[in-house]
Amino acid sequence: MMNPTLQVALGGAVGAVARHGVNRAALAAFGPGVPVATLAVNVAGSFLIGLLAVLLAGRGAAWSPLLMTGVLGGFTTFSAFSLDALGLWQRGQHAGAAAYVAVSVGLSLAAVAAGLSIGRGIAG
Repeated sequence: MMNPTLQVALGGAVGAVARHGVNRAALAAFGPGVPVATLAVNVAGSFLIGLLAVLLAGRGAAWSPLLMTGVLGGFTTFSAFSLDALGLWQRGQHAGAAAYVAVSVGLSLAAVAAGLSIGRGIAG
């Protein structure tokens, strides 16, 4: 198996490129006013980390650095989420900022739970 540090580096590159694609698609579809890309990436990343946590437990643990730390680490963007939320707040969109935080956290937690549940169903 590949060196774990190399796995993280390669996975991070894949995740970052995927993130860039989501950014471009969301900007084209929704414009710059609403941080849809960050929300979508955080929810998808939360689902995938829940799913992979189950599927990689034990027998697939060697893939964890590549997929969980690398790909998902490069793909998800909690720091961008924080910046987007603060930007909304600083622009005086207080209700929008609060809704964005609540929806992002709520959907991401639900996505992790769904990923875990589906992963457990697949793993048997």
